[in-house]
Parts: sequence; structure tokens; C-alpha cells
Amino acid sequence: MVTAGLALLVMIIAGVTYQGATPGTGFWNGVIIGNFARALLGVSAWFGDNYGLGIIIFTVLIRTLILPLMVYQTSSMLKMQEVAPAIQKLQAKYPNRKDPEQVQQLQTETNALYKQAGVNPFASLIPLLVQMPILIALYQSIFNTKVLRTGTFLWFQLGQHDHTFILPILAALFTFASSYLVMMGQPERNTMTSTMTYAMPVMIFLFAINVPSALSLYWVISNAYQVVQTWTIQNPFKIRADRAARKSAEKARERAIRKAKRSKKH
Repeated sequence: MVTAGLALLVMIIAGVTYQGATPGTGFWNGVIIGNFARALLGVSAWFGDNYGLGIIIFTVLIRTLILPLMVYQTSSMLKMQEVAPAIQKLQAKYPNRKDPEQVQQLQTETNALYKQAGVNPFASLIPLLVQMPILIALYQSIFNTKVLRTGTFLWFQLGQHDHTFILPILAALFTFASSYLVMMGQPERNTMTSTMTYAMPVMIFLFAINVPSALSLYWVISNAYQVVQTWTIQNPFKIRADRAARKSAEKARERAIRKAKRSKKH
């Protein structure tokens, strides 16, 4: 929260100190997108109007700002993944969705399971609803502000496609890395998760080769940040080790119970 607060403070200072004009009218384009653009241009001005560097730094600031939401969402998602096998067993126990009694019983036992595990099935949706408008505003502030697509950065023109395809490839690779790390940590894999893990990088690559390099740069930095974030708060190797330790402890407890029962019989 402290880091997110500092990121917000830097963004506010950058926007206030920027002296130029920004395009857009109305609440969304004029206020939301306009202030995002002002802050982004302000950051760029600190580095001699280097818009490529400004996009990189501002993208990191935005991702840091919403990091507490991502941590909360990840925590809720991990809890949901852990109870998923038990939910599937309940669904198999009550397969008849047309029987009102079975449906009611399934709902009752499912809610009891969620309560026991400390899981709110809707908790992960709240951060998503908050962060999506922020990320969309960042994207549109880059897309709608022509000055952000002027000049060069590294080997590419910000306003033109990356003809070397390096940025689209990097964006796709970081997208795949993040999705694959998440998939590795899941207790069970399904067809939809596996398909999206491989389909999303292809989609990002196709988008990135058809937009100005300024937007491709945003995708590269945002997805690279996502990889670091996933590795830090959703490390699949730690999740697997913790899951194995819990299973081992549960088996040890069950063996102790069986041993105690046999001792009583004798």
C-alpha cells in the first residue's frame, strides 16, 4: 500500500507540473484520459521529452498503483483453486440440476465449504472491476495522444509499427510466461486454461504488429511487470511445495487417527 501510494503521488506531481495541453472533452476523454495523458507527458518531460522512457516509467507506476488490488485478487483466486476439487466432488454428488432438492443441497454444502475455507467466490471480481478501467485509461491515453507517438526510442519509431517484430515478440513471450506460471500453480488443469495460455500470446502478437510501437512498448512493459508480479506473489513452485506439505500433513493426521483407532480396539 505504501508503494502504491508513492506511485500515485509521483503521478499526481507529474500531472500538476506538466504545462502543456491534452486532447479530449467530456468526463472520460477529457477528465480521465486527459489526466492520464498529462501525468504521462509530465513524466516524459522530466527526461527531456523522451516519450518512450515516459511510457515505460508511467506503465510501471500504474502497475504499482494497482498492485494491492492484484495481490488481493491473487489471494482470492488461490483460495478458490484449493477448494475447486472439493466443489467438483459436491457437483458429482448432486448431479441432477433439475431436481430442486439436489440443487438446494448443493448450494447449501457449497456455501458451507466456502465459509469453512474462508473463501468469498465474488471477492476476486471486485479488484478486476476496479483495475480494468485504469488499464483501459492508460491504453487510451497512449493511443489518443499523438505527441506520445512522435520521436524514436531505441531502435523504433514510436508512431510506426516495429518492423523488426522485436516488440511484438517480447510482448507475446512475456504474456506466455505470466500465463504459464499461473497455470503451473493450479491444482488441476482444464482445457480452457491451457487453451488461453497458448492463445493469448498469439493474440497479443497479432495486435502488437498492427499498432504503433508506443502501444507495443506499453504491452511489453506491462506484461514484463506481470511476470515479475506473478513470480513474486504467485510463485508456482512455492504453491506446489505448500500444497504437497498440506497433503503430507493431512495423510499423517489420517494415519495417526487410524493408529489410534486400532490401539483402542486392542
